Amino acid sequence: MLPETMGGLVAAAGVLGLCVGSFLNVVIHRLPKMMEQEWHAQCAELRGETTAAEPISLAKPRSRCPVCGHQISALENIPLISYLFILKGKCAACATRISPRYPIVEAATGLLSGYAAWHFGPTLQTVGALLLVWALIALSAIDFDTQLLPDSITLPLLWLGLAFNLWSIFADLSTAVAGAMAGYLALWSVFWLFKLATGKEGMGYGDFKLLAALGAWLGWQMLPAIILLSSVVGAAVGISLIVVARHGRNIPIPFGPYLAAAGVIALFWGNAITQAYLGTIG
Repeated sequence: MLPETMGGLVAAAGVLGLCVGSFLNVVIHRLPKMMEQEWHAQCAELRGETTAAEPISLAKPRSRCPVCGHQISALENIPLISYLFILKGKCAACATRISPRYPIVEAATGLLSGYAAWHFGPTLQTVGALLLVWALIALSAIDFDTQLLPDSITLPLLWLGLAFNLWSIFADLSTAVAGAMAGYLALWSVFWLFKLATGKEGMGYGDFKLLAALGAWLGWQMLPAIILLSSVVGAAVGISLIVVARHGRNIPIPFGPYLAAAGVIALFWGNAITQAYLGTIG
């Protein structure tokens, strides 16, 4: 592929990633609220009551400042540019500081999208990698905020991975099915062993489904590397939070972001890491 053509593909994927990152910020903020609203509505229905709360969706109501209610205009919603140069990190109406996580999510999505296009080139692997990375970014931020990994993302992600591998895009279908089964059962087994030993729940069912989804995308061979990478990073961050930030030992730490980060590493460099490891021990 010609360098200029590849450059155009990478640039297009990066710009698309920035736009998708802006949308992911909406998903990260609203999806937990939509779930909570649905739970309240179901409870009210069981009690024979009605709810008058304004329905929340990914499209409505329009994005607004949570402090003053100022509606975000199109000019104020340009990925990265609006935050850095137009709003300068503050609400245009009340000057309340806007969380830097919004541009961080947009920048991370744009950079990873551009890298996926460069890494895989003009192939179906790029399309799949983009969808997987976008979903993992959303799941990471939602789990970090709420310690929830919504089924509305994890389950479609699992089936989408199997669908891509009908054509062996990342792994052959039998390997992908085995990966989904092994991914779920691996953490399910750890969950019950820990619960039987301590009487406590060490992780949520969403973690099982997320690892199953990664197994469906990348195949069962990648699961050991994903589990090892996520455990090492999770342990390092957890110890740092306890020692440096005085994070309470009894306060749960979400595992989803570490699984997602390990999944991204395995997506791009999993084969190289596995081969290097096997070469070392061989």
